[in-house]
Amino acid sequence: MNQGKRIVVIGAGIVGASLAYHLAGKGAKVTVVDAGDVACGVTATSFAWINTTCDAPDPIASLRSAAIDAYHRLEHELPDVKIRWTGALCYGPNIQPRANSRITRERIQALEPQLKNPPEYAQFEAEEGALDAAQTTHALIAAAQALGARLLTHNPVLGFSRQGSQVTGVETSRGVIHADRVVLAAGTGTAALTSLLGLPLPIDASPAIFIRYSAPPGIVHTLISNPEMEVRESAEGIWLAAEDYFGNAPEHQPAAIARRTALAIAGELEGVTSIQPQLACVGLRPIPVDGLPIIGELPSANGVYVCVMHPGVTLAAIVGQLVSEEIMESITSPALAPCRPERFFNPEKS
Repeated sequence: MNQGKRIVVIGAGIVGASLAYHLAGKGAKVTVVDAGDVACGVTATSFAWINTTCDAPDPIASLRSAAIDAYHRLEHELPDVKIRWTGALCYGPNIQPRANSRITRERIQALEPQLKNPPEYAQFEAEEGALDAAQTTHALIAAAQALGARLLTHNPVLGFSRQGSQVTGVETSRGVIHADRVVLAAGTGTAALTSLLGLPLPIDASPAIFIRYSAPPGIVHTLISNPEMEVRESAEGIWLAAEDYFGNAPEHQPAAIARRTALAIAGELEGVTSIQPQLACVGLRPIPVDGLPIIGELPSANGVYVCVMHPGVTLAAIVGQLVSEEIMESITSPALAPCRPERFFNPEKS
């Protein structure tokens, strides 16, 4: 009965692209709308670590644990989705490795022989990896288009069409797009969209620094995360780093942080004869106020489904799969239970 259902996905980042691909694969007539271009938001400034571990109690542990299998499936289905499964090496005073992922200095040196001062022990998650988030997003959009999806970029959403409590379409700068279901996957822009419906969601735009370097290839073998640096090497030999954002003071500007981080990396690794920043910028991550994804039907706005989260790259593949099953096949996933939007609304008013 859902074959041919008209679905508008607002947002052409990696989450929206995954939703479009999975929904189109189940027979939906998908239209992807974005105020900018494909992967023009935080997707383009993501460190893109497929990080499935969490030290604290984690209500979405089942989602994280399914993320890697979902990405392996995408690699099989879409040859243009390319992931570097290098593993992630983490150490520092705040890291207490689990028994099944704890490695000693000898193993650390084998994994990362260029480390100047390898620690006594570290945590190594061999199954983790990283990807080019923008390239993966383009691959997902192209695959969705091959399945019949339509892409409308540079087309801001201005409002929603309604019949009573039912949302029936999206009002854009190019006119109304009629829909049986609207999926909000616009990252930090999602809060403004739900506010247009009178149902604001508490989503913070959390800044982080993304840095790209030219540096000697073949020095960094895994993804290294320690108090001094978070760095990995891309398939093209470019080094990528991520740093916390500390404000707008001159010493905290992205270019200044990139220079300090380069010095820190050179101090940690042998053989870094040169390391030059190519790009340093701030990315705004969409983080719901309680830290959990917001995924599900928006109360009191029939026909609207919300899908916003951090970490978006890690969860994009599995969330695209589960949400498409929910929308197209009415298969409710227990893994999404902690993520429902209802937690932010008074049930008596929603």
